[in-house]
Amino acid sequence: MRSVLDHVVSDFTPLPAPGDDHGRDGPLGWPGYGDQRDRAEQQTGASEAVVCGRGRLAGREAIVIHFEFGYLGGSLGAGAGARIADAFDRAVAERLPVVTFIASGGTRMQEGMVALRQLQTLAHHCVRLRDHGLPHVAVLNDPTTGGVWATLGSSADVVVALPGAQVAFAGRRVRSGPDADDPVYTAESHWHAGQVDEVVGADELGACVAEWLELLTGGSPEPAEVPRALGGADEAADGWQAVQRTRDARRPRAQAYLDDYFDRRRYISGDRAGGVDSGMLCGVGRRGGRSIAFAAQTGTRTTPAGFRTATRLVRLADRLGLPVLTLVDTPGAAADPEAERAGVGPAIAELFTTIAAARVPVTTLVIGEGGSGGALAACSPDRLWITPDAYFSVIAPELAAAILKRPEAEVPDLARTLRLRPSDLLELGVVDGIAEARPRPATPVHAVRATSS
Repeated sequence: MRSVLDHVVSDFTPLPAPGDDHGRDGPLGWPGYGDQRDRAEQQTGASEAVVCGRGRLAGREAIVIHFEFGYLGGSLGAGAGARIADAFDRAVAERLPVVTFIASGGTRMQEGMVALRQLQTLAHHCVRLRDHGLPHVAVLNDPTTGGVWATLGSSADVVVALPGAQVAFAGRRVRSGPDADDPVYTAESHWHAGQVDEVVGADELGACVAEWLELLTGGSPEPAEVPRALGGADEAADGWQAVQRTRDARRPRAQAYLDDYFDRRRYISGDRAGGVDSGMLCGVGRRGGRSIAFAAQTGTRTTPAGFRTATRLVRLADRLGLPVLTLVDTPGAAADPEAERAGVGPAIAELFTTIAAARVPVTTLVIGEGGSGGALAACSPDRLWITPDAYFSVIAPELAAAILKRPEAEVPDLARTLRLRPSDLLELGVVDGIAEARPRPATPVHAVRATSS
């Protein structure tokens, strides 16, 4: 782990270590514990399982917390907890982000419940950092297990993992049976499950973390600029034609809008509860020298995981003072039995209320289908725009016909009656404006969405 730290962090200056008042054999008087600590210090050159200090990552200053796995398995005890708490206090006092490099087997049994209660201390300091609007990026190495994963690791704003790292609440020695080495206990599996944002190699790690620090600290209070329209500039002749045009596979989708809008960007992955929706792209991008958070639907039905990922993104932006851009394009929320079991209703409600409570400005552009509540949940209540080749409707015309028991032949007439075209919506006061296809100077686009390969 130290080689990773040396490779990524420059100008590292250790912080003074708080004193240890529990004596040589710790709070339990565990026989031989002092000897174990002496041997660990001789082997690693570290006086505890964590080393904390100030450092730079590609020029970005941060408070760095580094776990030394060679010191009693990077385990958390009272001394390590005190060092981490002090590092977080320094971050708050100096208005610096925190980067945690984790390699830990969990809490230290030689200190019993005194060690375990350090988890509550760490949780308190993580919350305090959030309350002060400062970001926390966690880097997971092999292994990241136990209470350290369940506090410092999982609670970070962005979680980056090294390939092949063991990541689990239960460490290898306490897992039993044939499932002990199941692939679920890997960084790649946690990425697929939406609990890790990126899996990157050691050579890419420094640039990745440094860019995240730049993106998470570069906001401003102004609303995000409305993106320019990329599709057809002429409005459809009627509602039914508008619906048909949005379903054209050649219409520009979210990726095209993100490429056009941002100079560069990175993605978060998943809802941190086991769900990922590839049809909801969330992350933070850089445009014109400032950071903007984004949540973009890609034209598919949004699942509960998609709504929860967008909620996570808006909450993150709100804490860090980043304006938000949402791109709306969905025929509606997923309505299959699996979505219902996963709580699609509560997930939609959570996104509605999170956007309503946001203190940062949220700007929305409808770029395709605006399908009922599944689309509206991602919309700003006061900065809502639409492109000329999009529509927004209380319900899809086909579903309206089904509810009203109308024949299929009447679907086009219902689309016209619903007044779902951009000009109709503007006249009704539903949207604030129709986006134009204005020019934008060409800039290189750099987008990163980590994979598990």
